[in-house]
Amino acid sequence: MRTAAARLTDIRERARCGPGERATQAQHARGKLTVRERIALLFDDGAFTEVDGLRRHRATGFGLEDRRPHTDGVVTGWGPVHGRTVFVYAHDFRIFGGALGEAHAEKIHKLMDLAEAAGAPIVGLCDGAGARIQEGVSALAGYGGIFRRNVRNSGVLPQISVMLGPCAGGAAYSPALTDFVFMVRDTSQMFITGPDVVQAVTGESITQDALGGADAHATTSGVAAFAYDTEAECLEEVRWLLSMLPSNNRETPPELPVEDPVDRRTEALLDLVPADVRQAYDMRLVIEEIVDDGEFTEVHAGWAQNIVCGLARLGGRVTGIVANQPAQLAGVLDIHASEKAARFVTMCDAFNIPLVTLVDVPGFLPGVDQEHGGIIRHGAKLLYAYCNATVPRVQLILRKAYGGAYIVMDSRSIGADISLAWPINEIAVMGAEGAAGVIFRREIAAADDPEAVRSARIEEYREQLMHPYYAAERGLVDDVIDPAETRARLIDALAVLHAKHAALPSRKHGNQPQ
Repeated sequence: MRTAAARLTDIRERARCGPGERATQAQHARGKLTVRERIALLFDDGAFTEVDGLRRHRATGFGLEDRRPHTDGVVTGWGPVHGRTVFVYAHDFRIFGGALGEAHAEKIHKLMDLAEAAGAPIVGLCDGAGARIQEGVSALAGYGGIFRRNVRNSGVLPQISVMLGPCAGGAAYSPALTDFVFMVRDTSQMFITGPDVVQAVTGESITQDALGGADAHATTSGVAAFAYDTEAECLEEVRWLLSMLPSNNRETPPELPVEDPVDRRTEALLDLVPADVRQAYDMRLVIEEIVDDGEFTEVHAGWAQNIVCGLARLGGRVTGIVANQPAQLAGVLDIHASEKAARFVTMCDAFNIPLVTLVDVPGFLPGVDQEHGGIIRHGAKLLYAYCNATVPRVQLILRKAYGGAYIVMDSRSIGADISLAWPINEIAVMGAEGAAGVIFRREIAAADDPEAVRSARIEEYREQLMHPYYAAERGLVDDVIDPAETRARLIDALAVLHAKHAALPSRKHGNQPQ
């Protein structure tokens, strides 16, 4: 027995060490950590329980029968993150370049099935070269099994993809199906067809980073929710995000004791936000003034910057915040902003995270590119996401809220539970200048002094239909509040709605706009 136990220890140690020091040095030379180093950074004190550590492939041909390393290029298992169980699969680039074969895929399938049974999040540490060509269609089928489980667990378990190396071809679809994608600058790339194929087909010359690097996906494509300079920083932020999410859709996110007083007055907001709707300001500063300890985790910070989405705590409870950003494009809604916010709202609803929507929106962005690009259907995605959400929903109108964009930004009419407004709010079909130009067009044109008449009619329209209490008088705003009371009123509203239960009609699923 002792001999067998000693042999087992030796086999496990060789499997843990991987293919050898030379391969490890090559990995470090690329500026990347090894799979075991990454796992140690992800879990509390490096605690980790491995499963299928002795798995080996059974493929033959092209020399594979002579290369059968343990783990088959992927390490799977679970461990604690802030004391809660998280499952992980992590590619080992040192073995077959992290390429996926049949045994490799079956390990990931088993891991995902275990996570579903346990009701715990899944993190994928991705550093692989795609399908293992030598195994042919078996490798492709392995990806299909991963995709199917990604979709099966969507909205059930938090799924996070951490891109720490290359991810090309069909392999890129698994991260796209997960809730959040993290990337590391200079070392991670994602694309369906690489630079060589792009050049051969289109004649365009482009580098891997420019085509599918972290910044490309964090600012241009919107594929990456987060981008960081180092793996250590990236993995620490993955741990932080996990602390803001529930383990599964049957739970609520972890609550923390709050030291920031829930009734703290937010006097700074009186100076942060100009009363003139034409003046810009940074909505992030407003958010930081309102939330617990000023801590706000923004999602997709570099993409569609005219809308701000992120997670924070209010009164110790995790809250999703969606806010127009007047500092970018005046805070208008466009195609990308609608997509970004819709996906975030859907994620929050799936994982029982209440929503606070901060509104300062002049409307949807006009233009031929927007119309031909499908702003109607893309804007409808955000409308659909809000209407479909059953979590507590609180709307706060800071300044302007015009036209269809007002409705879409979680207005009372589409299901917001509580709608609040500051005393400088303007809610209308359009701005007073535009409205007066339409309603009084003929009168203005026939006047001896068109500008004087125009100014008078603008003021008349503003006084009759856009004064701060017009919507409150009609029950479309529940209360007009002092900006200094904003934090206390939002926390109170969320506390009242904490036990909210709302049922949707019995159906297989809706047919949301695409």
